Amino acid sequence: MAGKLGLIAGGGTLPVEIAQHCEQAGREVFIARLKGFAGPELEAFTGSDVGLAEVGKCIKLLKRAGCKSVCLVGNVSRPDFASLKPDLRGIAILPAVIMAARKGDDALLRVILAEFSKEGFLIEGAHEAKSDLTLRSGALGRIAPQSHHKADIARALLVARKIGELDIGQGAVVCDGLVLAVEAQEGTDAMLRRVANELPGAIRGQAGAYRGVLAKAPKPIQDTKVDMPTIGLATIQRVAAAGLAGIVGEAGRLLVLDRDQVIALADELGLFIYGVEPE
Repeated sequence: MAGKLGLIAGGGTLPVEIAQHCEQAGREVFIARLKGFAGPELEAFTGSDVGLAEVGKCIKLLKRAGCKSVCLVGNVSRPDFASLKPDLRGIAILPAVIMAARKGDDALLRVILAEFSKEGFLIEGAHEAKSDLTLRSGALGRIAPQSHHKADIARALLVARKIGELDIGQGAVVCDGLVLAVEAQEGTDAMLRRVANELPGAIRGQAGAYRGVLAKAPKPIQDTKVDMPTIGLATIQRVAAAGLAGIVGEAGRLLVLDRDQVIALADELGLFIYGVEPE
């Protein structure tokens, strides 16, 4: 998309990747750094700090900076609504935000982004701001799944999609046909730690004898512009620690952070990262 980008940034490496990409591509960018979440690396870019509930302030900053599009990226944990310090715009939408939060994270994000749409901003996904972020079809890297992985891949994707229909989570772990774990509010990393630390080795793989797969898929109700499933270096490390053989996701619908490093680490560990066409 053309025009100056307003990047509303939480934590993690994704906001930095997009900001650097815009800089290299010659696209102007303004960073609204969310207090308590955005990393110090973003202070090197033009921007300002904004509280999580300072919706009016954020809109004014982005307009004043001349932004045409808004991209919301980075890690932001669900807040304690009682502790928020909203501005007037934030107070006005707080009842709708709290009601939406009861329905799930996706409903919550839709309410917040609707405020930016009302002000004339285009909503831009991370994969639109930086087109090479998503998983492509087939193997990413040197390692490809083998024929004996196919059943686990199919079942893990089925489970991930089913829990997505219920707005529970995005990920599932399957080994030899057995569902070892599904992702809920704890997130993918915590789910994988649970598999590695709490499940017996007899029902999962081990270092040097990997078995099973992690699947990630977006929820059907999910707006992939703001909350697409993501993997990064930590995911690869935790997949290996859990004894799994690899990761599968839908092509064009899974973000791969730190792509070069992720491929190198997966190749080194002998893990596959595989994209299948969406249903």
